Amino acid sequence: MTEITRDVVIVGAGAAGLTAAHELRKAGLSVAVLEARERVGGRLWTDVIDGAMLELGGQWVSPDQDALIDTVAELGLDTFSRYREGDSVYVGPDGTVSRFTGEMFPVSPETERTIDEITRRLDAMVAEIDPDRPFAHPKAAEWDTITWDAWLRQQTDDDEAVRNLAFATGSAMLTKPTHAFSLLQSLLMAASAGSYSHLVDADFILDKRVVGGLQQVPVLLAERLGDDVFLNRPVRTIEWSDAGVTAHADGLTVRARSAVLAVAPVLYNRISFVPPMPRLQHQMHQHISMGFVIKVHAVYETPFWREKGLSGTAFSPYEICHEAYDNTNHDDPRGTLVGFVSDRNADDMFRLSAEERKERILESLSHYYGPEAKDPVVYYESDWGTEEWTRGAYAASFDLGGLHRYGADVRTPLGPIQFACSDIAGAGYQHVDGAIRMGRLAARNILADGRV
Repeated sequence: MTEITRDVVIVGAGAAGLTAAHELRKAGLSVAVLEARERVGGRLWTDVIDGAMLELGGQWVSPDQDALIDTVAELGLDTFSRYREGDSVYVGPDGTVSRFTGEMFPVSPETERTIDEITRRLDAMVAEIDPDRPFAHPKAAEWDTITWDAWLRQQTDDDEAVRNLAFATGSAMLTKPTHAFSLLQSLLMAASAGSYSHLVDADFILDKRVVGGLQQVPVLLAERLGDDVFLNRPVRTIEWSDAGVTAHADGLTVRARSAVLAVAPVLYNRISFVPPMPRLQHQMHQHISMGFVIKVHAVYETPFWREKGLSGTAFSPYEICHEAYDNTNHDDPRGTLVGFVSDRNADDMFRLSAEERKERILESLSHYYGPEAKDPVVYYESDWGTEEWTRGAYAASFDLGGLHRYGADVRTPLGPIQFACSDIAGAGYQHVDGAIRMGRLAARNILADGRV
């Protein structure tokens, strides 16, 4: 067992942990970053599958994500815009396939008016939410004890309107059934992006990608830290007191004055704390869970949909793949589609054999793009639910009633231990931008608290 001493020990080499380490190192402190995986990046992972470069985890950059945009620029990385020329596709409740342009789905005039009216109502509510303090809103308890689905159905009996409004934060973002989380949790998701309208605007929220993949952000940050990043070192025990922290990882012990726990809350229970975490944390962490989504990558010899005048953007709350996009890599002659299968649909798909699942998913894509979608040259499913050190996707959120009950406590330090991850962010909540913001905040807190 090797033992080392540092000013700060950071658990987790994702965007949050590496950002915190980088900021602390710039301030003159010594750090050690302990990562359970054999790679850095956490939920960012760019890999080559059957000769195709695929972004298996997070990948997009939106215009409001200042922390991420600044980091990408500071690291010297280039970005490119998602392909969006041509028509989008919508599949209605009866299976009718419609092409359209703009943000509004091709629904009946009555349904369109309903969606527009409720969207305006939601934007007004979101404008009142501080994404760092959603629990402080006067109606937080009321909004946190009604499900997202139930609130929408109180507004209208138009089922198609409800499904289209609901999936923006349900299947698409929190990746949980809409009866499983609250209106307040949905409003937080929207507030983190600036408005509900931003969240449902694919051209905004999925604006750009990084040339070569977004995992380069943590990779380059780790390179700057050099030998202070330790891979294959899952932390098993953390001893803590006002005097400091001792982190026991496989084959390595780090003694430090402060620590940053930069992993998702669902992984805190993989670590034994000595003394144990207080009862508040024990209770709180049982009310936070990951969503679940299959990210489907289908690579074709050419982006055949473009020849049909399609942008590659497709939506339907009635399809197995509720949304899909042109995900072709920069300067790649081949075409790539990325589709998403969320919550209960994902559960159902994993009850099938791999071959039947692939067939069903590609059939769903073919409803948007035509029969050519059934014959990719590369097919791959990102299944973060099987990742031991992730356990779901995209991120963690509270169950019904949990946000107003515990939201004020998710970032509260545990003695010398700070918490940092996208799951507890305000702006950039559940995004890489939020992870970077939380990493910076943890570093500022350590520098301000006088322990090091």
